[in-house]
Amino acid sequence: MKELEKLFDRIVQRVNINLRELEFDVNPLVNKLIPTRQMTRFYAFYGLTPHHPLNFVFRHSNLSGSYFLGKVRVTNSLLYKSDIRGDELKQKGDLFQYQDFNIPVDQDEEICIDDSFLIKTLVHNFSHDPETLETFFIRDTVSTHYANIHGSPSDGCFYGPFSTVDLTTIRDCLVGAYAYVQAGEISHLNVDPGTVWVRLPDEFNFMYRHPSDQLTNYIYFTPGNVPQGVFMDFVEDRKAAFEQVFNIVNFKAPVTVPTSASVDRFAVIKPKTSIGDNVLVAQRAFLQNSTLGKGANAQENCYIINSVLEGNDVTAHGAKIIEADMGKTVFVGFNSFLRGRPNARLKIGQECVVMPHTIIDISKPLVIPPGHLVWGLIKNADDLQANSMSLKDFSKIESRMSKGRMLFEGSGKSFVTGFQERIHHILEANGAFYNNNNNRGHAQRNQNISFNTIQPYPKGGDKEGLYPTIIIQP
Repeated sequence: MKELEKLFDRIVQRVNINLRELEFDVNPLVNKLIPTRQMTRFYAFYGLTPHHPLNFVFRHSNLSGSYFLGKVRVTNSLLYKSDIRGDELKQKGDLFQYQDFNIPVDQDEEICIDDSFLIKTLVHNFSHDPETLETFFIRDTVSTHYANIHGSPSDGCFYGPFSTVDLTTIRDCLVGAYAYVQAGEISHLNVDPGTVWVRLPDEFNFMYRHPSDQLTNYIYFTPGNVPQGVFMDFVEDRKAAFEQVFNIVNFKAPVTVPTSASVDRFAVIKPKTSIGDNVLVAQRAFLQNSTLGKGANAQENCYIINSVLEGNDVTAHGAKIIEADMGKTVFVGFNSFLRGRPNARLKIGQECVVMPHTIIDISKPLVIPPGHLVWGLIKNADDLQANSMSLKDFSKIESRMSKGRMLFEGSGKSFVTGFQERIHHILEANGAFYNNNNNRGHAQRNQNISFNTIQPYPKGGDKEGLYPTIIIQP
């Protein structure tokens, strides 16, 4: 146990050194956040498939309850119930397009996690930094509950609960609770809680910030306390269902799964749920009394309850959909929280884009027309009017526009086109367009996967909780 405590102190010191210019001390927030004894209770597990390079290297780390897929190296780190998903890493021979450059990839890309503490964090996608093509690095970083590190090499950062960094190289930054950043490359910034920032240099800049007095009802994080609020209560209320799944060795989905679809054995599927063709349900997803039409997906830490997704709907990492009806090809962004009520359902028309970190929490029925962009905090029809616009009208913006708490600068057409192209890519990668052995994606490839468990040193010595050096190769 002493080695585990020394490792924690080492990580905290390294993060604090990186964040010294921001005068931020990570220790009061994370000290005792996960009791040391808790980090010795759970096994780690890794996936084997015929489709992904196999190379796991674990040194002087704790991996409690965490999942690994692809090519991953972890050194001097604490990973608690995190998902390190390397199924979209670049492979040798690929060409990476950056601006006007087509850059050849010389070797298989690897996720490298060094001197970091990740708590219930998702790591996915690949490095979008042309300077580090073959290494998706996470160094000297602390990430708290349900954060997403998506295609974002990170060095010397702190991520608050339910935050997301997306397709961004980020150094020496503090990202507050429920903040979303997709900005290309940033350093030495303090991103306030509830910020939603999407920037493509020389093209556009989208900025919104949730009102802090209302955001604290949903997520609140202070030194000496675990994260609190509606988001945490919602997840904690359903924790027992996941404990049952992780305690079962031989898992069989309780619903019929088409041959072209995939339901991860570490997902929770409740009765009265329907899975269509080409559907992908990732690990730690939760489905209850819902219908997922052809090509829809539920990614990690998603919850879909009493809802209908007509088809080709994207529910991005951490999004929650409750008592809602979604038309075809609706995109719900990272960590969004969409909650209708049994007598006040939410209806979203086809081809809508719900921005990452959007909160829709209604007590009366609400309808969002097809083809709309939606953002912010919405509790009624007036809020919807202030926090939405048709994609057609948004595409006409050519300079600067503000609406409510949202400010946009640049080309609306470029912004909308970028989102639409990304949604198409996500559907393609997830296997939504699979047909007659063509266009295979995650929904088809993930059917052939086996899982193996690894355990830490047991009680009774200084190394209790640490995992021995483990190298797993073909």
